[in-house]
Amino acid sequence: MQVKKGVLVAVGCLSLVLGVVGVVLPVLPTTPFLLITAYCFARSSERLNRWFLGTKLYKNHLESYVKKEGMKTSTKAGIIVSCTLLMGFGFFMMARKGIWIPCGILAVVWLAHLYYFIFRVKTIPTRTTVE
Repeated sequence: MQVKKGVLVAVGCLSLVLGVVGVVLPVLPTTPFLLITAYCFARSSERLNRWFLGTKLYKNHLESYVKKEGMKTSTKAGIIVSCTLLMGFGFFMMARKGIWIPCGILAVVWLAHLYYFIFRVKTIPTRTTVE
């Protein structure tokens, strides 16, 4: 059981690093890596889980989604844009080589991704202060 916990901690730490890098680099999606981090830490270490749930990174990117409240428009847009860029690059490279069946599969996955984030994930309105 200790080996499993060690692997979960290692995967959680690696995905946390990738998630933090994703905050800075628009090509790397932040949210999926932070979801992996939350999953791994919750199943491996109560201490790491409490720490991660208290971080600003978690509160800004995942807390509302995990509570099933939805996502901020900026978070949804970031996920959609980065995924579209990455999938578009893959599609372009495969299309150049004439590999059409994987292009079709990638197009279906991309459309499902768009559908899910646009229509299935609730958008949290941005709060504005009125003076």
